[in-house]
Amino acid sequence: MSVSIVQYFGSQLGKCGYCTGTNCSKSNGMHAYRLDCQDYQDLIDRGWRRCGNYCYKLKNKETCCPCYTIKCDALEFKLTKSNKRILRRMNRFLRDGKRDPVEQAARAGNDDDVTEGANAPASEPQPQMPDKSPAVINVEQAMSLAQAQKSKAKPAGAAQVLLAQSPSLGSNKSATAISNKPRKKAKQMRLERRQAKLGDTKEPPSQKAATQEKSLTDFLSEPGESNKHQLKLSLVHVYGEEFKRTLPDSYALYRKYQISIHNDPPKDRSAYQDHLQVSPMKNEKPDDGPEMGYGSFHQQYWLDDKLIAVGVIDILPGSVSSVYFFYDPDYSFLSLGTYGSLREIDFVQTIAATTPALKYYYMGFYIHSCPKMRYKGKLSASYLLCPETYVWILLTDVIRSKLDANKYQRLNDDAAARDVNEFLVEHLDEVMLLLDAKTCMKYKNYVQITGTDSDRVEIIEYSELVGKVCAHRMLYVNMA
Repeated sequence: MSVSIVQYFGSQLGKCGYCTGTNCSKSNGMHAYRLDCQDYQDLIDRGWRRCGNYCYKLKNKETCCPCYTIKCDALEFKLTKSNKRILRRMNRFLRDGKRDPVEQAARAGNDDDVTEGANAPASEPQPQMPDKSPAVINVEQAMSLAQAQKSKAKPAGAAQVLLAQSPSLGSNKSATAISNKPRKKAKQMRLERRQAKLGDTKEPPSQKAATQEKSLTDFLSEPGESNKHQLKLSLVHVYGEEFKRTLPDSYALYRKYQISIHNDPPKDRSAYQDHLQVSPMKNEKPDDGPEMGYGSFHQQYWLDDKLIAVGVIDILPGSVSSVYFFYDPDYSFLSLGTYGSLREIDFVQTIAATTPALKYYYMGFYIHSCPKMRYKGKLSASYLLCPETYVWILLTDVIRSKLDANKYQRLNDDAAARDVNEFLVEHLDEVMLLLDAKTCMKYKNYVQITGTDSDRVEIIEYSELVGKVCAHRMLYVNMA
């Protein structure tokens, strides 16, 4: 496991991208020089989110628009009628090239089925960046120092034993070994069990097929050899050669999207890369992970030879996290925002067939107080993260009613429940600090040597926000 290296920036105050209020969005932020993919999984399971190398966590009790991390269990996902209409519309367009009239889509009367444009699902705005700049460090050298410190603190093999005893909180893995053999989908197993119970039936195969509800995979795998258009999805790593080759196409598409949909043109190509290419995660490829490994990727949608959409995603040990999605406004009639979400859910389902622990689709934040952001809660089965106990609560009409009454909610009804990954003051001694280019030590040694604890309050605040596991695993940059 690589070592995560971060510099904590503390409290941040800025403009809200949801209610557009000034100096009312309150958060905590930190710069990530390097993030291990498991550490980032654990961080988003505590309400953190990244934009480039900047990570932030909203102060939900204080901020104007509380943001609740939301995820969908891809294996329990159910298509709505609106989802099916969008899939059929795309398949029709690919088959014969015909576009549905705007009025026809609008008459459907569903928010996520109208043609996108003014009514497009809103993308999460880019957070306001802090004024301060991170300290300049040699990342590889800092990683070596931290690894040496960890090796010195534990006897040989102790780290592996500790990990086996205490699996990461966000991994959704059990302590037992996980088989990498492909597993049958739940629907297929249910069908086989039903057939076994019924035995030999006289019902014609054609009638049986007609009674079976089409799955997401069924819609996306319709034969297309004779189609007028071909849609191809290409997964490219953000630091790969294919990303560099297609960068002019993706930047031109992003610029067109930002101007047309959000009236917010990027400053230049560098700004685009800082927002949607730069990532603190490297491409990790463990033996028990998916074929493409973990890290940050762009999923490119090529219609014939034209790039029409890009989904920016992080592939993590327990989830695929959606970072951003942009598309060609000329193809808004295809409801590409919603279509992209369905393709990403299908992508999770495909990965889960061989990597069972990776079965969740993270959609970023659910902001109930901002009506245009409620569309994320329409995917079933969706869960919200309790901002106090960090357990997942199924998003139901009861939860929606509570959020209608008060925009901040604990969500977890169990008043006695506590954060199982809570950082306490007695855990402070084990936090690792980077003091300069050549010095890395634990907090207890830092206090003994320097005789000062002036940074104590800030380090405790950071540790409480990231949780005990990450506070002890990540390297805290404490340089003047």
